[in-house]
Amino acid sequence: MIQRTFLRSLQTATRQPQSLALKRAISTAPFTNTQTAATLASQRFSNQRRWQSQEAEKKKEGTLEEQADAQGQGDRATSEAPKEAENPLAKELDAKKREVIDLTDRVKRTAADFRNLQEQTKREVRASRDYALQGFAKDLLDSVDNLDRALSVVPPEKLDPEANKDLVDLHSGLRMTENIMMQTLKKHGLERFDPGETGDKFDPNKMEATFQAPQQDKQDGTVFYTQSKGFTLNGRVIRPAKVGVVKNS
Repeated sequence: MIQRTFLRSLQTATRQPQSLALKRAISTAPFTNTQTAATLASQRFSNQRRWQSQEAEKKKEGTLEEQADAQGQGDRATSEAPKEAENPLAKELDAKKREVIDLTDRVKRTAADFRNLQEQTKREVRASRDYALQGFAKDLLDSVDNLDRALSVVPPEKLDPEANKDLVDLHSGLRMTENIMMQTLKKHGLERFDPGETGDKFDPNKMEATFQAPQQDKQDGTVFYTQSKGFTLNGRVIRPAKVGVVKNS
């Protein structure tokens, strides 16, 4: 009879919540069976332990989340603080960089100007040294021309040592004097050139055409006669040669 009543109570508990069914089963069924009561007590205790463990886990998760939020806020605060502190330093660093670039550019420009000044000074000193004798050399050109004319007016047939010994000696002395003078002038950069001897083409930079004449055996524009020899001082023409130029047409 007792078992039949207990089974009915369990069937009714399946249609209701477990906790309510357990309460009614416990209240309606007499605890004659000690094993059934122990089983119900252990289930109730396990449910309570499960609920307590769930609550503890929720509290633990909440605590961890709060700690993570607090740590994140602290990290953001520590990361933002140096940025705010670095802003003035960054501005000052940029200003110093621009100042260094400006000073470097000025130094480079000054060095370039100084090198240009050095090169210009060297050229001026070289030019002054090379053409310092230009005025003196021009004054000597007339003497050189007179010696050349004196030597050229003596015909070769008159230079006979047996017939005209004095004339030959005078001619030799003048020739020697001219050679020594030209060697001395050449040491200082003064040189003489004769376009008529080599038959050069007329060069307006070095020659001055005084007349033109036909020459059947020569091309037009060729120098065939030198009226006055030219002179150069260290490559610069100080007096052009006066020449006659061929013109056949």
